[in-house]
Amino acid sequence: MARADLILNLIRAGRQGDQLQFRKSVEALAADERAKKHTIFADRILKHLYARNNGKYVSMSPSSPTSVASRLVTEIAPARCLDDLILSTAVEASVRELVEEQYRVDLLRSYGIEPRNRVLLAGPPGNGKTALAEAIASELALPLLVARYEAIVGSYLGETAQRIDKVFEYSRSRHCVLFFDEFDAIGKERGDLHETGEIKRVVSSLLLQIDSLPSHVVVVTASNHPELLDRAVWRRFQIRLELPRPKQGQVEEWFRRFEERTGLSLGISPRSLARRLAGVSFAEIEDFGNDILRRAVLAGPNPDMAKIVATRFENWKARFTLKGSHSVGAS
Repeated sequence: MARADLILNLIRAGRQGDQLQFRKSVEALAADERAKKHTIFADRILKHLYARNNGKYVSMSPSSPTSVASRLVTEIAPARCLDDLILSTAVEASVRELVEEQYRVDLLRSYGIEPRNRVLLAGPPGNGKTALAEAIASELALPLLVARYEAIVGSYLGETAQRIDKVFEYSRSRHCVLFFDEFDAIGKERGDLHETGEIKRVVSSLLLQIDSLPSHVVVVTASNHPELLDRAVWRRFQIRLELPRPKQGQVEEWFRRFEERTGLSLGISPRSLARRLAGVSFAEIEDFGNDILRRAVLAGPNPDMAKIVATRFENWKARFTLKGSHSVGAS
């Protein structure tokens, strides 16, 4: 039996002649049935919804979910949760509010309110945007659908916009988290004189799809270059979070957790480690920790951790000298 709040929304939309809300409500019903493993019934609901459009029959991508999913999105079972990440207080609070709204959707809908479902993550690479998208999916107990740009971006006129439409159409009939990494690749500023008319069509299609997305689909986008995003794209997202490079306290916390997780004492305090790795990203810190762990395992029982860590610092000095970003090792 479909949930009462969805039926009431459906009736309300039909009475008011609100076609967009009507479609969202029907897609929510289908997603609810699919979550209960009633896939045949869910497909029948969508067949009736998509069967006619302005008097013309249209194709229905949910009727062939396997081909759509394999080509345009990759479905991932999330493994990391919020507690696994080191986030600022503001970011964690915003994400937990989102999770609460999604779980208490019945209460919100009883007041005619929908939960927020559109999140934009911005910040330099390697600082947890993808991990946070995975954690949101984990907290909501939903699959993570990752858009595959190599399959979405086409070379022919209008091809990319059509494939983006298919991605959203596929996701709308499911309870899921839809993730677009490097979102500036398809959400670029339309006023950029260096961009072609094709990217403008892609952005326009993208905006229409985001506007019509039902609240049971949480869309998370990530951008290393948010300044490139179209201004209208910015406005579509109810939650906008910045994930900058980690502060010293966050790096200290990472190494404390590393010692607890591995059972290794690094022979140097987390504070000293954080000072010597100032300015690096979370991804680089994780690489550094894994580098230490490999050498400790290969060294056998009772490894000299102080020596291993010192050697790793020397290797990383050379690495960052080549990178030309900053130095490592100053105490």
